[in-house]
Amino acid sequence: MIVNAATLAVVFTNLKTTFNKAFEAAPSNWQKVAMLVPSTGSQNDYKWLSSFPRMRKWIGEKAVKALSAFGYTVVNDDFEATVEVDRNDIEDDQLGIYAPQAQGAAFSAKQLPDEIVADLENGVFTTPCYDGQYMCDTDHVVAGVSVSNKGVVVLSAATQALAIASLGAGRTAMMSFKDDEGRPLNIIPNILLVPPALEAVANILATNEKLDDGKPNPYKGTVEVVVEPRLTSTTAWFLLDTTKPVKPFIYQERKKPVFVQQIDPQADDVFMRKKFKFGAEARGAGGYGFWQLIWGSTGLG
Repeated sequence: MIVNAATLAVVFTNLKTTFNKAFEAAPSNWQKVAMLVPSTGSQNDYKWLSSFPRMRKWIGEKAVKALSAFGYTVVNDDFEATVEVDRNDIEDDQLGIYAPQAQGAAFSAKQLPDEIVADLENGVFTTPCYDGQYMCDTDHVVAGVSVSNKGVVVLSAATQALAIASLGAGRTAMMSFKDDEGRPLNIIPNILLVPPALEAVANILATNEKLDDGKPNPYKGTVEVVVEPRLTSTTAWFLLDTTKPVKPFIYQERKKPVFVQQIDPQADDVFMRKKFKFGAEARGAGGYGFWQLIWGSTGLG
């Protein structure tokens, strides 16, 4: 094959088509636990999270809630996956070896939000959210009182008592959260997020009529189990309420993953090393939403 502008255009159009098809077909699970927030600049300011909006009876003047003094800014990062194409492979018509790499770049690009959200999940006990406390912490302050959305209990389906003390305790804590005026927030967890090591226990709690001790399971049908292989702890588990407009995790998207290419025959890399390039680029970041929408246990007992 003669390497010129026309043949290069055909080659990389085919690779782009392969990339786009693989991108569309690749799985993605982050939408179950996170919300998409478009970004139009280098960063987004989430100070609005300091006010959990609630309707109230209008008596007299409207009660205007001021945003808290602390800020919560999420800065966008750049991401890329790049593949080199040797000019000899184009001349020798050996481009089939690059199709799997285009598919791999597409798969990785589609999974980028999942990777970002998983990093957020792994950081809930050590990374601050909008109020300056860790996302799952024992001392979030509401109306001057410390409120906890963190536990240490082991997730268990061994007995009804242990199920109540684990899954039940998390559900009770979340459903008890109130706003700064003392009104219940009506938070009801619908997702049980676990690592693979806790999948079996989680499925028992979510679907079985009876628990391991033969007693009725009070939590059957109350949660959907989401298993995340990227969770680094084998013991930590989380309850989430993802039914609200704001979700516990935020995927901030500045630029969707796109196919990019460098096919200038006069480029330095082509002249010096016989290399063309293609791959994917994206811009984005992750952040935390309302801490009230998650309850996490380290599972360490």
